[in-house]
Amino acid sequence: MYPEIMVIPMREELVRAGISETRTAEEVDAALAKPGTTMLVVNSICGCAAGKMRPGVRLALQNPVTPDQSITVFAGQDREATERARSYFDGNPPTSPAVAILRDGKLVYLMQRFIIENNPPQAIAQELARAFNELCVPASAAQ
Repeated sequence: MYPEIMVIPMREELVRAGISETRTAEEVDAALAKPGTTMLVVNSICGCAAGKMRPGVRLALQNPVTPDQSITVFAGQDREATERARSYFDGNPPTSPAVAILRDGKLVYLMQRFIIENNPPQAIAQELARAFNELCVPASAAQ
């Protein structure tokens, strides 16, 4: 684990964007028990999180359609919360950074590290906005 003082700015970048930090397994479970769509961001200290994922997520949240709620865990720092978050990823290998969309606690979308590290923030934002538009529209509006 890195000293907390080093990761505070990385945590705050997503919190300032309106994403709730979940630091325990119980907080992850409570958030994902809420009905609707949840974006779950697995944050990381790595360069692709800093230069690609976090800026891409912030840009994507400017889309008119967004998830009902957004939460984050920090890989390598909040291990219990991160392990619990990844347990919702239906057999996908652990990856960080990552961005998932869950509907009623079930995984419907997962952007893994290999996608993040091979794309600029604008492409990540575009792909997330596309996923929001497809997956985060309330069922009554989609009909």
